This record gives sequence, C-alpha cells and structure tokens, in this order.
Amino acid sequence: MSSPTIWSAGRYEAVAQRIANISEEVLDAAEQRRPLRDIGLVDLACGTGNAALSAAARGARVTGVDITPELLALGAQKAGGTSVNWVTADASATGLPPASFDVAVSNMGIVFVEPTAQVAEIARLLAPGATLAFSTWVRGTDNPFYDPIVATLGAPPDRGYSPDQWGEPAIAEARLAADFDDVSIRSGWHTWQFASHAAAMTFVTEESPMHVDVLGRVPGSTRDNLVAAFDQALRAHSDDRGAVSFDVRYAVVAATRR
Repeated sequence: MSSPTIWSAGRYEAVAQRIANISEEVLDAAEQRRPLRDIGLVDLACGTGNAALSAAARGARVTGVDITPELLALGAQKAGGTSVNWVTADASATGLPPASFDVAVSNMGIVFVEPTAQVAEIARLLAPGATLAFSTWVRGTDNPFYDPIVATLGAPPDRGYSPDQWGEPAIAEARLAADFDDVSIRSGWHTWQFASHAAAMTFVTEESPMHVDVLGRVPGSTRDNLVAAFDQALRAHSDDRGAVSFDVRYAVVAATRR
C-alpha cells in the first residue's frame, strides 16, 4: 500500500483536507511530551503535508517524507513561505541520517507501511529520548468505505499486517516494545460528512486514491457491482436532507525513544 502509483490516483488532497484535524491531534500529542519549537521533526508518509506544515508553523524544523512526488509537489505549493524540507523516499527507508530528529510524526501514513521495517527506520531516525506520535484507523463493525470492497471482491490477501492493526493496543505496544517506552494510545471518533449522496460517491469514485486505485484494477462488470455496493452502503448513512454522515474510530499513538 506504499506504492506511489496508488497515492497519486484520484485526488489525495480531498482526503487530506478531511483528516487535517487529526494531524493537529498528533502534533498536540507530540507537544505534550516536548515543545516543538526549534526541534528537528520528520513527518513520515506526509502526503500533501498537513502535519508537516502545521509543525513548521509551531516553530519546528521540519522534513516531510513521502514516496509519491506528486503529493510532495502539492505540499510545496501549499507551503507558500513556510520552510519544509521535502524528501521523496519510502517512509521505511528514508536515507536520512541516523538519530537526526527529536520528533517523528505521521497522520494516517506509516500505518500503510510494513510495520517491522517502519518501526526500525523510525527508531534509527530518532535520537534517544525523542518522541514518536502518529494516528491510525481502528477496525470497526460498519465502514461504508471498506465493507463494499470485501463484499464484492472478497477479503484482501493476507500480507501479515493491515493499517488498522495499529489501532489495537496490544499490537501497537508489542511492535514498539523493543525501541520505545511510555506508549500511550488515545482513541476518538472521526466523522466523514458529505453534503449529498452524490458528493460521497464522487469522493469514492474520483477522489480517494485507494478507492480509485481499486476501481481501476477490476473489470467493467465487477467495477459496476462495486460502485453499486458503495452506493447502497452510503445511502444507508443518508439523512432526510440527503446528506451522508458516518463515524469511524481512530487512535493517536505516542511513545518515547529509548
């Protein structure tokens, strides 16, 4: 899921705008452990840079890393006069110097990367006593963005990990145990809201990179069935005015580099 082809599909900024509030919570979690002003901070799998730009506005010296150059270019456009060092690289193999950062953050980014390599790279990048903070989705029982895919295409191949596993405290703590102390996990609810059913369908079929990628890889009849499944699932969350709204759980994980 860390392929640059996936994340350049659709319009990632449509996703970034909707989860920008969570990036602020990630930075708040980091700043509760140490002030961000004048420290070196890396935003891994930064996308179009919501967390990176906000961290820079808080006074940090920021490096934003993402595997997809198109997203970094959008981040640079958003930056205006804000100073961020943009680096095109895999978040689990950045090539950046060891022990060169005081804080590492990620907003719904590193959870898509193979976890063993990702944790090893974060541990390599952080100086002793440094802070890690990131957000993750939490597995739920009803998700109209995901359930139609499983219902239509079947369960995805087992790669040994999935993004929402980071939302399970026992798994998160076990993955971080070798290199990090003082692991905290705070959960919350994120509301996906769309002004209309049509807007929600546009998001799924034209904007969200993961959905656009999946829809582009299946044959025509299967694509039609999948779009119909999304249509039905999203209608189940429409109100009397036709707006679509549903809540999904997420968590913010924070830890201190040993």
